[in-house]
Amino acid sequence: MKTSKSQAYFQQAQEVFPGGVNSPVRSFQAVGGEPLCIAKAQGSYIEDIDGNRYIDYVLSWGPMILGHAPKTVLEAVNKSLSLGTSFGAPCQAELDLGLLLKERLPYLEKVRMVNSGTEATMSAIRLARGVTGRKKIVKFIGCYHGHSDSFLVQAGSGVASLGMASSAGILPELAQETIALPFNDLEALEAVFEAYASDIAGVIVEAVAGNMGLVPGTPTFLQGIQKLCKKTGALFIVDEVMTGFRVHIQGAVGLFGLEPDLVCLGKVIGSGFPVAAFGGKAIWMDQVAPLGPVYQAGTLSGNPIAMTAGYAGLSALTSEVFKAIVEKTSYLVEGLQSLVEQYQMKLQVLSIGTMFGFFCSDKPVTNFELSQASDHELFTQLYNLLLNEGIYLAPSPYEANFLSAAHTWEDLQETLTAFEMAFKTLKEG
Repeated sequence: MKTSKSQAYFQQAQEVFPGGVNSPVRSFQAVGGEPLCIAKAQGSYIEDIDGNRYIDYVLSWGPMILGHAPKTVLEAVNKSLSLGTSFGAPCQAELDLGLLLKERLPYLEKVRMVNSGTEATMSAIRLARGVTGRKKIVKFIGCYHGHSDSFLVQAGSGVASLGMASSAGILPELAQETIALPFNDLEALEAVFEAYASDIAGVIVEAVAGNMGLVPGTPTFLQGIQKLCKKTGALFIVDEVMTGFRVHIQGAVGLFGLEPDLVCLGKVIGSGFPVAAFGGKAIWMDQVAPLGPVYQAGTLSGNPIAMTAGYAGLSALTSEVFKAIVEKTSYLVEGLQSLVEQYQMKLQVLSIGTMFGFFCSDKPVTNFELSQASDHELFTQLYNLLLNEGIYLAPSPYEANFLSAAHTWEDLQETLTAFEMAFKTLKEG
């Protein structure tokens, strides 16, 4: 595999961008080596500037559920381009996508379009604080909700403690208004509500976490959050930026039968364009400006091209299409599990809907602490062996992977063959 052009690109990029990238995980620091510079993508494949072709399971970190450059989205976008690229005013395309989201997600009574998952989550917690008049937000360690100041905190000592800033530039007094707790630990949450119930504005959670590896919340844990929020008047916020239309046709909320106050969406709803949204019960959303006192705005929110792309992609994602992707995801994971048993590899493999992941660990992973304890050196070895075989996975042990409608049964078999070759190499080691 030749990578000379990608290497030359990365050397130049480091003179322009911090670390040579515009998002940290793209740097390949977690897996060694240097990132690939991608030239083009089509269907289930990406190709770098050296001409190497890979079966892609990153899929732009989730949005490309139909595969890269699907015809239905390209045709809609090309038509929209001829009408103008941005209006800064209401347009039919944003209403079309909004109505489709409401139709697909019954709990979504009203919605506000934004441009990124970070915008969606930071707006949701501002709304929670605004409508409750309370300060504190509860999050869970290992759940990623974007890079706004309120979320970049780490837990202190003890069962539950006030957050401490885990990034330079975050004011301690702001970080202290975020309480970070272990994921899947309902007892810790109950203890926090006992101590701070009158000051908790909301609890935000990835019902299926995808940024500590793929880790589902337990039904007891998720229902417990919902019950405590309802009892105390705190808002129950489900972050579906990654899992929306991924783990279930109605997202994690549909998978677990939850009744959130607010939900944050992104990735799939934009079909590869910068689109996200937050929404939920009208009683809360009607407090967002211009109706209410909670301010939120965005120059490119509801951009006509992005809205058109999102509508075209989501319209094509029928329940039948989704079911077919789930079947392929299950087939891949079952094949991997069989190989793991055959070669006695230290690997935990699982899938949820159209997402899959694996941990280099002897035991199931249910929280961030267990994810951290997995064998990252083994992951790095496995990752690079697979990359050399043309399999492009998320370059971090803390990320999930994805399938699309464009992945073929041949792609899956080729992937399983690559895993088997990698396992043989590691065993011969």
